[in-house]
Amino acid sequence: MKTLFISDLHLSPDQPELIRLATDFVASQVDVDAFYILGDIFNTWLGDDLIPGEFEPFIHALQDQQRNGARIYLMVGNRDFMLGHDFARLVGGSLMEDPVLVDIYGHSILLMHGDSLCTDDVSYQRYRKVVRKRWLQKLFLAMPLTIRQRISDKIKAKSKQQKQYKQAQIMDVNPAAVRQVMNQHNVHLLLHGHTHRPAIHQLGSVQNIPNYRIVLGDWHSEPSYIEITAEKIRLFDTRLPEGETQLSFT
Repeated sequence: MKTLFISDLHLSPDQPELIRLATDFVASQVDVDAFYILGDIFNTWLGDDLIPGEFEPFIHALQDQQRNGARIYLMVGNRDFMLGHDFARLVGGSLMEDPVLVDIYGHSILLMHGDSLCTDDVSYQRYRKVVRKRWLQKLFLAMPLTIRQRISDKIKAKSKQQKQYKQAQIMDVNPAAVRQVMNQHNVHLLLHGHTHRPAIHQLGSVQNIPNYRIVLGDWHSEPSYIEITAEKIRLFDTRLPEGETQLSFT
């Protein structure tokens, strides 16, 4: 049996090939204990009451996995932070907090989307704090679709413009923020997405136990995913040497 982790699919109605890739990946997996999706499943999410029909195959694949016994866990990201409990129930899953500490085959693992670790990007962290306010989200969801779409388009356009002037390191995680959250939760393994930089980073050791930060990649023409079994962790991404990096549990 295995547990799978994916992130940053950025599914969009105007990219049917990406929806097909994600659907085929989920549908093809067997002997799965659980699927964890760590945010930015969708490139834009305007509310659980407005699900584009193009996403139905992917939704059905998740439902089939749930009916086959796999547990489905969802975390929101910086693109689909309006995704809610109604969608989670639709796919037979549960919505997780960010960060969340989970036990996978006897190992404590801290899961995050990853955007909250990019503390050098001060303007984004200020924006994130505002848009995560519950009262503001309720106000947004009460608006007609056309207004929601207009607001979303303006935010994405402004974000794209700002990224052109930001240095690459500003949009990556801050090492001190990583150490702080791992110390706070007393864990040796952190798993996240968001930065689109797939890798396994060794962060030194605490009490002779090595600490690791594993980063999921975004999806384009190939999947990026983590597979955990009782024996090992494997990160699969074609951008990695030989397409795979792994750690063994000892």
